[in-house]
Amino acid sequence: MDEIFDVVNDRDEVVDRKPRSEVHARGLPHRAVHVLVFNGRGDVFLQKRSLSKDRQPGLWDSSCSGHVDAGETYEVAALRELREELGLDVGLDKGKTPEKLFKLNACPETDAEFVEVYRLNAEGPFRLHPHEIETGGWFAPEVVGRWMARRPEEFAAAFVLIWRRLRI
Repeated sequence: MDEIFDVVNDRDEVVDRKPRSEVHARGLPHRAVHVLVFNGRGDVFLQKRSLSKDRQPGLWDSSCSGHVDAGETYEVAALRELREELGLDVGLDKGKTPEKLFKLNACPETDAEFVEVYRLNAEGPFRLHPHEIETGGWFAPEVVGRWMARRPEEFAAAFVLIWRRLRI
């Protein structure tokens, strides 16, 4: 069954709802979230996207990411993606919520997605969703920076924008 997304205008205001396949095929602006999970040492957990993904398969990406479903808020989507992709059950009722860092406007690098970026401190262990994530690992921020400078093609385009904006 095709997911339904809110289609938004250039001010990120909902103007319509369409199936995922149509949104992607027509390049319509929609919403997504990315969450960066850091451990107590300051390392970031990155995921390598599954080869079965329809967008940017096999590339390294944020700890978790995903679309905002129709009628869903960015924050609720971030909590859902943490649970679905990493097996992390967090939220106000659990005493731990992701911190909103910034928002990216829709552009070609984000696949026409407005992206809210969050940060969460957690140690794991994680239960990686096998259809979403091929593998994952902890990396020191300086290692990610050097790796991205040498081989940016190994990273999802939106993650490159996010990491450069973070300025760790």
